[in-house]
Amino acid sequence: MFELDWGKLVVIGIVALIVIGPKELPTVLRTLAQYMAKIRRMASEFQGQFKEALREAEVADLKKTAEEMSSSVADFSNFDPMANAQKEMERAFNPEPDKPAEPAATATPAPTEAATPLPEVSALPDIDVPLPEPPAPVTNADFAAVETPPPKQAGGGT
Repeated sequence: MFELDWGKLVVIGIVALIVIGPKELPTVLRTLAQYMAKIRRMASEFQGQFKEALREAEVADLKKTAEEMSSSVADFSNFDPMANAQKEMERAFNPEPDKPAEPAATATPAPTEAATPLPEVSALPDIDVPLPEPPAPVTNADFAAVETPPPKQAGGGT
């Protein structure tokens, strides 16, 4: 905010010494220090009140979240999986609520002697893909150090 380095403080001190005088300067500095202490106390008090207000808002948010969670848990207390499954089964067997479900005996055809057996269906088709060739076995020659040729010397011949 205020950039007061040592050079500026020295200039302010010299001006204060000239304007106020050496006799009154200690009492002015003491009064100035007291006012600065009051300002700092007020600033810390304001900061404390501000932090307290933030904490209260945070607690209110946490309380609201907890109430939402408890209401959602209350919704689960009414959850009955057997009743839901029974309703789904009734809907599956009786798709239209106006018509009653047909008896199971009339819904399935009676077996006849002329019925032909169904052909077997395999789940997966046969796949004929050749496997890749296995790699060659590892030998000691694979780990041998590779010799690099000596570097060629630059320049003409002697």
